[in-house]
Amino acid sequence: MTECNQKFRQSESASYPKIKQSHVTDARSFGRVAVVYGGNSNERSISLNSGAAVLEALKNQSVDATHFDPKFQDISELKQFDRVFNVLHGRGGEDGVLQGLLEWLEIPQTGSGVLASALGMDKVRTKQLWQGCGLSTAPFSLLTADTDWQQVVNMLGLPLIVKPVHEGSSIGMTKVNHLDELPKAFATAADCGDAVMAERWITGREFTIVIIDDEAYPVIRLEPADITNFYDFEAKYNRNDTGYFIPCGLSADDERHLQELSLAAFRAVDAKGWGRIDAMQDDKGNFWLLEINTVPGMTSHSLVPMAAKARGMNFEQLCWHILAQTVSV
Repeated sequence: MTECNQKFRQSESASYPKIKQSHVTDARSFGRVAVVYGGNSNERSISLNSGAAVLEALKNQSVDATHFDPKFQDISELKQFDRVFNVLHGRGGEDGVLQGLLEWLEIPQTGSGVLASALGMDKVRTKQLWQGCGLSTAPFSLLTADTDWQQVVNMLGLPLIVKPVHEGSSIGMTKVNHLDELPKAFATAADCGDAVMAERWITGREFTIVIIDDEAYPVIRLEPADITNFYDFEAKYNRNDTGYFIPCGLSADDERHLQELSLAAFRAVDAKGWGRIDAMQDDKGNFWLLEINTVPGMTSHSLVPMAAKARGMNFEQLCWHILAQTVSV
């Protein structure tokens, strides 16, 4: 999706510290690598794109990497590999299920373990944990078919956002502007076969913060072409007019504060290796955590590669760097 890259704006004057060279310099050190992507989740198509890009990047660097799709292959075949690069978005790959299997089999894997993956895939429990840690996250409410919609509006106000609790990539999400839109929004989210939540709408600017090796990378500001809406599935994957900005437009102090807040949120769920925190800044300047993504998108136009590019890493170097996290120093 090269058109998406045309909306990426990185200032020529922006200067960030370069990443240190990886401790792994020989592709043979990785052994046989399974790049796991595809699967059965609602994010299968996105996972296929991400995984194919990662696989190509590793192969271009002489890594002995192989595509492994759990939808068509027996998961026990992973025992044939020395390590796993997990690009399996959504349920089954991002929720602790695959992580637990690989830990049981003692196969090194990229990214977070069981705890962070399970928590991160559950938006409600993530927010409850952040609240318990004193980290700012927007008020929310769980919804059921019997929910009193007026009570939800009384608590959260309008507009608000309705989401499936266990989905990523903005799947099943709806912005609700009027009370009578809530039942339909609930049904849309529930069709994902999921618990459903409503969250207070934050009017302001949206940011994403990439974290690699327990370090927050330069903040990216996201700017959907339709500023009355949100960074939804269409804006993420199908439109060519979404804007991505580095530097993000925050003051140095505010960017540092957002990075520190995101690191605290990342650590609170016991996330490891690499991931992404999404956040908003309201019109009063307050920051609000939205969610964590423990297996972010990894195509050449995704947000993690954008932040890495600002740190002097191209896509192939980024994939090598993440895989190298599975090799003990």
